[in-house]
Amino acid sequence: MVGEPHGAGGDPAGRVVVVVDLDGVTDKAGLMDRCARDLALPDWFGRNWDALADCLADPALWPEEAAERGLLVVVQGWRRYAERRPDEWQVAEEIFAEATDRGPGLFVTLGLGESSERPPDQPG
Repeated sequence: MVGEPHGAGGDPAGRVVVVVDLDGVTDKAGLMDRCARDLALPDWFGRNWDALADCLADPALWPEEAAERGLLVVVQGWRRYAERRPDEWQVAEEIFAEATDRGPGLFVTLGLGESSERPPDQPG
């Protein structure tokens, strides 16, 4: 299942890994829905930028064991959304960066590939 924690095997630092797959997302509503699904956010998640930032920064909402081990969120399939909605994507990137900076234990990174369904981009 996409978004399900993958355990320590996927992260050398031992953090819980969650993939947010944005493949097919074309707008902010889709981004918020995908974040809610893949991060298993609560029903009361407000589906706006502030709510996303708050949920990412709250270890009580992270998957089991992530508060102790740390959380690595890998955002995949983001390129098409970034190209179609560059202003929205800029805000999303700022939210992800701020969430990483707000507290210890959380790191958000952009996957190199288009999505978990496609092979990653390879240089050369």
